[in-house]
Amino acid sequence: MPTLLSHNNPQIKQIRELLAHRKERHSSKLFIVEGIRHVGEAIDARAGVESIYYAPHLLTSEFAQQLIQDQSQSGVPCLAVDSSTFDQISGKEHPQGILAVVRQPDNTLENLNPQHFTWGVALVAPQDPGNIGTILRTIDAVGASGLLLLDDPSANQFCADAYHPNSVRASMGSIFWHPLVSATFTDFSHWAKDTGYTIYGTSAHARQDYRQVEKFSQPMILLMGSEREGLTPSQAAICDVVLKMPMKGHVTSLNLAVATGVMLYQILEKLS
Repeated sequence: MPTLLSHNNPQIKQIRELLAHRKERHSSKLFIVEGIRHVGEAIDARAGVESIYYAPHLLTSEFAQQLIQDQSQSGVPCLAVDSSTFDQISGKEHPQGILAVVRQPDNTLENLNPQHFTWGVALVAPQDPGNIGTILRTIDAVGASGLLLLDDPSANQFCADAYHPNSVRASMGSIFWHPLVSATFTDFSHWAKDTGYTIYGTSAHARQDYRQVEKFSQPMILLMGSEREGLTPSQAAICDVVLKMPMKGHVTSLNLAVATGVMLYQILEKLS
């Protein structure tokens, strides 16, 4: 029987910090992945799994048990946790009994170019981590290249944490398979122009309906504004094309993840 770590173990305390505090995730460059599917995706993607924690009495899946055995043999520390402690650190109501500490990839704009990052999404200061993860999942579904998260200090707009547990969970593993880059809006603007990307933005004030675009040209970036304000005039000004999504009812906007998903599938249909 493996030695069970309890709630006062230093490693368990670190997991709590990583789950609860962006500052800890940022300084350590680590984040938490929970659940059999998500941990399995991280391993398959060779995403930099630092360690695995599991509760033997909760983990009934033979696949997960084999996963732990394989990872332990490959040198990844696999540490057993008592069930009550795992319940306390889990972000799920009915935990499956496995989580991993994973290293954040070191991606920058300079690593991306039109040869391997042909079309992607840039979000200006998204506030909901769940939206970030959901958009990553949609990026994966349509075969797009990746996601850029843009802070705009001049507009006092800053992004939520892409490695927040809600974002990781909503991504359904896609966070491990696609480049995820944080940058300032100014740096993004220079990079996109210097590397020849066509920027398509969305705005309620645009004249052209998104369905009127005959072909979307690659390489391209879909630029989406913040949930509250959309693109500011200065942000929209860098776009080569600005499109609107018609609103037929009483509401004046869509959820950011929904709007991005609609646009991505339209782009997929008309991608040149």
